[in-house]
Parts: sequence; structure tokens; C-alpha cells
Amino acid sequence: MAKVVAFTNQKGGVAKTTTTLNLGVALQELGHRVLVVDLDPQGNLTMSLGLNPDTARPSMYDVLVSGVNIQRAIYHQELDVAVANIDLAAVEIALSSLIGRERALSKALMQVDDQYDHILVDTPPSLGLLTVNALTASDAVIVPVQCEYLSLRGLAQLERTLELVRENLNPKVHIAGIVPTMYDSRTIHGREAVEVLRSSFGDLVFETTINKTIRFAEAPVRGESVLKYAPESRAAKAYRQLAREVLNGKKI
Repeated sequence: MAKVVAFTNQKGGVAKTTTTLNLGVALQELGHRVLVVDLDPQGNLTMSLGLNPDTARPSMYDVLVSGVNIQRAIYHQELDVAVANIDLAAVEIALSSLIGRERALSKALMQVDDQYDHILVDTPPSLGLLTVNALTASDAVIVPVQCEYLSLRGLAQLERTLELVRENLNPKVHIAGIVPTMYDSRTIHGREAVEVLRSSFGDLVFETTINKTIRFAEAPVRGESVLKYAPESRAAKAYRQLAREVLNGKKI
């Protein structure tokens, strides 16, 4: 049975997709079988693996709404990826009248959960039905948080949503860890934000900090992870370190 991990933060631009992709590749380098699932209508994870969301069919929309087997939406790229496109923006309307609509992803993943060790789910920057589906299907949540003060404020709202999911849909889901991302050690604000994060959330915050670098913008243009694009870079080494920390700490 695969461990399912949702990467969630209702604030956009916090390196959620970057973390899903590069942690997935780092786990794969360590010999684990990994599937990444793109649940964001923007399809950034799909594009980051060299695919065109406009032509990738069927997609997770068809899986969630029409019951298409998820294996038909999986492409074998640098990582196996279940693709997304803009159709996902209509999921809330399409599923609104269905009983058990929060469990659509859980049911879909049952078709492949014996084929992978880890299934990593990239969620949209909101706490809507797609994110609730991801939380309902997941064993754990990893929260990428940009190292600036305003990014820290959304964590309380996420915790409230998780509590509702635990009470009503999935009692086992928990926050496995918080990843400080887009860190710039040259700024006082960046250093203070990390200090506040660690003082507020203690051991939940991973030791690994992901620094800001142009490599994260360059790699998706090539349809590659940063580990493939710049394997000896600090960025690649940081995600390899994060993968070891996740596994050694049995966080997922």
C-alpha cells in the first residue's frame, strides 16, 4: 500500500509544485516507486514534467468526474504523473450533487496503490473540494511555506480545515512536516521568518531549508526536475537532504 502525501498550502507561490516534483524525484533516486498526482487546474506539475496540459487526455478531471481508471491518466516521464488541465476548475460543480464527492480521489488511488511506495499529490492554492479530496485520500500532509511573515498566517486556517477533515472524513491525516521554501539568508526578514516558524511549530518544521534560486525557474522550461537539470546544485542537494530527512524521521 502506497503512502499518500498531500502538498498543501492555500497561499500560492510557495513552491508547492516544485517541492512535490523534486522531493518525488529524490525519493525515486533512493529506490522508491513514486507517482505524482496533479490536482491543480493550472497543470504546473504536468508542465514541469514536459507535458502539455491542453493535449494530455484523459486527465484527473475524467478520473474524478467520469470514473476513468487513473492508469489512463498516468504518463511515464521522469516521474510517473497523473496529469491535470484546466478542466479541473469545473470539478466543484461537476461533483457537487454526488454522494461521497470528497472521496473521489481515494477511490481512484485504490486502483494503483499497490504499484507505488509513495503517491504525492499537488493541490491547488485553495481549501476547496480538490484539496479536501487530497486530504481525505492522504496519510499525511507536507506544507511548503515561503519564508516571509504573511505566508505563516495561513497555517492556522489549514489546521482548522485538517481538523474538520479528521472529524468527518479521514481521522488519520496529519501534518508530517513544514518545509521552509524560497529562503534568502541575505535578508533579515527571511531569517526572522524561519525563526518564527521554528518557534511556533517546533519539530514539525523540517531541518532542511530550500533556498531561493533561479534553478527552480529554469528546470521546468526543460520539462525536468532540478535534480536532473542541475544535479550538483545546492537546490538539488537540498531536496535530496529533505528526502532523507522525511524517510529517516518516518514522516511519511
